[in-house]
Amino acid sequence: MTASKNESRAITGRIGAGGKRVVDSIVNLLASLSVHPNILTLIGMLINIGAMILFYKGIFRWAALVVIFAGIFDIVDGEVARRTNRVTQFGAFFDSVIDRYSDVLLLLGLIAWYARINRIQYVWLTGLCLIGSTLTSYTRARAESLIPACKVGFLERPERIVLLVIGALWDRMAAALWVMAILSNWTVSQRIWYTWRELSALERRRARVTS
Repeated sequence: MTASKNESRAITGRIGAGGKRVVDSIVNLLASLSVHPNILTLIGMLINIGAMILFYKGIFRWAALVVIFAGIFDIVDGEVARRTNRVTQFGAFFDSVIDRYSDVLLLLGLIAWYARINRIQYVWLTGLCLIGSTLTSYTRARAESLIPACKVGFLERPERIVLLVIGALWDRMAAALWVMAILSNWTVSQRIWYTWRELSALERRRARVTS
């Protein structure tokens, strides 16, 4: 059993190392070409528009592959910014905004598909995913204007993208959407509760200081 586990870890490690080498090669190439990281962020969104169109047409497996391809740009843009000394506050802001656009576009493609085939229950379900996806990001941003950090919850953007890809590749989109709808909105409720708890504690500390 131990040998089997060690072998599995070795295989996983080799895959991880291979993936890192590929990403590093792409980053080195883009950095040598002085490609602006904001352009890479924008390209990622434009590719996701292609995935949105494929979702709208019901071509789910190809849509998933396009989403994976777009994810490469999402991975490398920050590293290119660091390698080329172009890390800026605006760059981080721009990346966050464009990510939200990409999320919404992909879900809009699914909403349009389900409306097209008259599956109204899945239109509503995908709408709940869209609400959860948007509010997950909004609650963190709003909370962190009041408290130092609000990273609680376990369905961030990477997990949502993975769920979409799995659902599309293995024809389990309905199940993926149910998981996303429930867990994304649960994450929102966790962040509301966490922010309330942190602000209440802060108010009690202030009250003790002034009393």
